[in-house]
Amino acid sequence: MTNTALEIEPFTIDIPQDALDDLQARLARTRFAAEWPGAGWTQGTPVSYLRPLVERWRTEFDWRTHEARMNAHPQFRTEIDGQTFHFLHVVSPHADATPLLLTHTYPGSFADFLDVIGPLSDPTAHGGRAEDAFHLVIPSLPGMGFSTPLSSTDWTLERTARAFDRLMRGLGYERYGAHGSDGGAMLSRELAISNPDGFLGAHVLQLFSFPSGDPAEFEGVGPDDYAALEFAGWFQTVNGYADMNAKRPLTIAAALSDSPIGLLAYHELFENFGNGTSLMTPEQVLLQVSLQWLTNTSAGAVLLHHVEKDVPVRVNDGPIGVAVFADDFKTIRPFAERDNTNIVSWTEHPRGGHFAAMEVPDELVRAVREFYAGRAARP
Repeated sequence: MTNTALEIEPFTIDIPQDALDDLQARLARTRFAAEWPGAGWTQGTPVSYLRPLVERWRTEFDWRTHEARMNAHPQFRTEIDGQTFHFLHVVSPHADATPLLLTHTYPGSFADFLDVIGPLSDPTAHGGRAEDAFHLVIPSLPGMGFSTPLSSTDWTLERTARAFDRLMRGLGYERYGAHGSDGGAMLSRELAISNPDGFLGAHVLQLFSFPSGDPAEFEGVGPDDYAALEFAGWFQTVNGYADMNAKRPLTIAAALSDSPIGLLAYHELFENFGNGTSLMTPEQVLLQVSLQWLTNTSAGAVLLHHVEKDVPVRVNDGPIGVAVFADDFKTIRPFAERDNTNIVSWTEHPRGGHFAAMEVPDELVRAVREFYAGRAARP
């Protein structure tokens, strides 16, 4: 992988006021769907959830406050392989900190990690030890956030992983680790598969491994694994967005790009499909939806499922660790071990879900610190 110097420019988020005014006007004109008698979340995002959240979005949510919070961290843009990439680069005050690439979820963004930046980069200011410090690089996936415009429609996670390795090298990091959830977990696994020189390992919240159809695979499956399979089965009944994104990305992108209420409803994953387990706050949900709306990046976001739908499963021999959160997709261990031959850690956590960085940031910080505590010193 090349280590050619990158041209890096500082970046500041500054959404034009007319874009904020337009959002306000659209919210004020919201036409809600007809309510179904007695409908809850079983058929999708209900009007009873949307009405109060849209009112909060319109009357209480302050984009400029969140914009200032994001701009408090150094941001940059660069071009790699013809694609513009936006990223945060937070250098720890501890010079010997471990470089760490943090990659966000779908339908999230680099803002997934706002609550963990301080504790990870400056642990001594947050009750931690200097040896737990990380230099953080937090990019936006291609076509998402401020990593625009999208240069092509073949930005698979494998290709993006190569670009992110190039980013880390271009920033001067010859040794680094990676962490992510959802799309970020799959990208981190791609880095483990390629296992470039100096790679310290991937820490992920999910390993997406499923039965192949061979009955012999079930010989080592225990009660916890069957429970995880049942959860995966439930997820298949509610994740219609992934099917739509994979098969008709432009169709759904047209709707999401023209309706903020539609975008809010479509991202029901933030609420774990209404099953009552999500710990995300309304403010966190509105920040994520506002960021995608104001950058007009729905088309880039849905592309993630489209480009990955036909990618074959590959065995990963690189070092990887899994943190399983209570209300998230449950990694099914026997199948994960089939597809990943070098799982170096496995931890289970009693609270939190798919968006643990926002739901239980302290718990995630602890998991990341513990994973890299033994790996950062390795040659």
